Amino acid sequence: EVQLMESGGGSVQPGGSLRLSCTASGFSFDAFDMGWYRRTSGDKCELLATISGDGFATYSDALKGRFSISQDRAKNMVYLQLNNLNPEDTAVYYCAADAHFGATGSWPCSAVSGFGHWGQGTQVTVSS
Repeated sequence: EVQLMESGGGSVQPGGSLRLSCTASGFSFDAFDMGWYRRTSGDKCELLATISGDGFATYSDALKGRFSISQDRAKNMVYLQLNNLNPEDTAVYYCAADAHFGATGSWPCSAVSGFGHWGQGTQVTVSS
């Protein structure tokens, strides 16, 4: 059974940082690219970043270099470093695995949540 488990969310003040972690199990990690989505109010799902097995990373232009994806495939772990957070970053963040992610962007969650495998999500709240 494919399982993705996110951790590391929480509440931070504007300008703060968080590191999200994702533990993958139940599938061949090497067979998938990994990515991070977030679900914001209005039920929009934004693909923030992806990383391939050989470490090639892509990012949403909207992040303006504030987030960084990394992985440790020996440990079946994927990470998302969130820096310089602002209240607009408040969302539920999801780890996802897919054979291939499309371009980064934002869609209704109902349009993307059925593709690949998703974790249960971790809440990030940014407020003063």
